[in-house]
Amino acid sequence: MNTKTLLASIFICVALILGCKTKSASTPKEKQKLSATSQNKPNLIVIHTDEHNFRTLSCYQNILSEEQAFVWGKGNNSKTPNIDKLANGGAISTSYYCASPVCTPSRASLITGLYPQATGAPKNGLHISEDVPTFATILRDNGYSTSYVGKWHLAGEEKYTFGVKYKAGFEDNRFMMRGGHAPYFHIKDGKIKGIGDRAAARLPKDEIIHLTDYFTDKTLEIIERDKDKPFAIMLSIPDPHTPDYAKPPYNTMYKDLNIKAPKTMAPEYVAIKPSWAGGGDKPDNNEAIGKKAFTREKEALKQYFGMVSHIDDSVGRILKFLEDNRLAENTIVVFTSDHGDMFFEHNRRNKGVPYEASARIPFVIRYPDRIPSGKVINTAYTNVDFTPTILSIMGVETDAEFHGLDTSKDFLNDKKVVNSDRITYYAKSGGWWVTAVNDRYKLVIDKNEPPYLFDLKEDPNELINFYKDPAYGEIARSMQTELFKQLERYDEPGLKNKKPYIVK
Repeated sequence: MNTKTLLASIFICVALILGCKTKSASTPKEKQKLSATSQNKPNLIVIHTDEHNFRTLSCYQNILSEEQAFVWGKGNNSKTPNIDKLANGGAISTSYYCASPVCTPSRASLITGLYPQATGAPKNGLHISEDVPTFATILRDNGYSTSYVGKWHLAGEEKYTFGVKYKAGFEDNRFMMRGGHAPYFHIKDGKIKGIGDRAAARLPKDEIIHLTDYFTDKTLEIIERDKDKPFAIMLSIPDPHTPDYAKPPYNTMYKDLNIKAPKTMAPEYVAIKPSWAGGGDKPDNNEAIGKKAFTREKEALKQYFGMVSHIDDSVGRILKFLEDNRLAENTIVVFTSDHGDMFFEHNRRNKGVPYEASARIPFVIRYPDRIPSGKVINTAYTNVDFTPTILSIMGVETDAEFHGLDTSKDFLNDKKVVNSDRITYYAKSGGWWVTAVNDRYKLVIDKNEPPYLFDLKEDPNELINFYKDPAYGEIARSMQTELFKQLERYDEPGLKNKKPYIVK
C-alpha cells in the first residue's frame, strides 16, 4: 500500500468513527443523556410533607435536649432512620421557619422565594400568580425535566382533583392534586376518589391505595423515566396532617407508648397565654382540648407517629432507588414541610401561631461531595430562602428577583457547624402578628398584645416574656428595628392595616 492510499484509508476510518459518534447522540433522548453527562447537572428531589412537627424526626431529637426531644414523655416519639440518613450524609437546619404557618402561603413562598403577599396566594384557597417565576420554571428553562407529585394547594380548595391548568413550571403535573387529606384513594375505571379508612375496609384491596404509597409510586415511576437526563421533582405527601390515621402496620407501631401531656399544657401556663396563642376570653378552634379530651387525643398522636414512620419508609424507597441506579452522588435530596403541628403544646392543636412547634419546620438536605456530611446549620432561615439557595447550590443562574437570600455558602463551605445572628421574619396570613427570629431569640409583635420576646436557649418552652427585662433591652431593640425594616422592604400587608402594631 503506497503512502497516498494509506493516508486515504486513515482519513476514511477517522470519518467513519466521527460519523458513528455523531450518530450515537442523534436521538433527542441520547442527546439529553450526553448533555447531562458532559455538564454534570445535579438532579433535585424535594420531599415535602404537610403539618409536620419537626420533633418527630429522630435527627432532630438527636440534637435537642431530652426535654425538648420528648415533650410527650421520655422516649415517646417516632423514629426516622431514612430521613436521618439525609441529615447524617448532609446538613440539618436547626432554625428553619415557614414564611407563614398555613399551607397555601408557605407553599407559595417555598417555590417562589417570595413572601406570601407577592405570590398571589397569601391565604388558603388562593391561586398562585402565573407571572411569578418558580424554581421549577427556572430549572425547566435550564434544560431540566420538571415534575410535581402530590398535594398542591395553590389552585383553589377542591379535594382529590387533578388536571391543574397552570403548572408553575412543573411540566409533568399529571399527579398534582389540588388538595385533600383522606388516607386512601379508591381507584376504579380510571376514576380516583379520596376515602376514609372505614370505607376502604369495605372495598376490594386491589382498588384502594394509601395516598403516601400512591404518590411515592408515581414519583419513582417518573424518576425511572427521567433518570438519564437532568430532572427535578417535588413530592408533596399530604400526611402527617389530620385526620391522624396511619395505615397498618403503622397504626399499631406506637400503641404501647404512655403519652404524657406536654409541660406547657399545664393550667398555670395556659392561663397566662397571649391572645395570639389562643389565650383570653375567646379561644379559637385549635384551643382548649381539655384534660378529658386529652385521653382520647393521645391515640391521635400515636397515629401521627405512625404516619411519620410510613413517610420515612417512603423516603427509604426513594433513597434505595437512587443507590440502585447510581444516581445518589449527583442528586440533591431535600426533606422539609409547609408548617408544623402544635399537638398539645400550649394546649393547642394544628398550626397558625408563632410558637416553634407551629412555625419551625424540618429541613435536611443531602448533596454528596458538595455538602459536608454531618453539617449543622444554626442560622435562621425561612422557606423564602429556599428557591434562591437551591438554584445557587445547583449552579443555575437566573435574573429572577427574590425576597429570600442565597444562603448556599452556608451549605457548601467546609464548616461542620454554621452559626450566625442573622434576623429574618415570618407572619400570620394577613399580617395580624409578625415574628422576628434569629438562632436564639424570637420577637412577636401583634396588633392586640404588647410585644413578646422569647429566649429560646434559656426558655425553649416559650413561657417567659423577656421584652421588658432590662438585660434584654438591646436585643429587643435591635430585633424590633430590623423587623420593621424588613416589613417595609417586603411590603408586609399588616403595615397597611388601620390598626397599628403594638410596639411598647
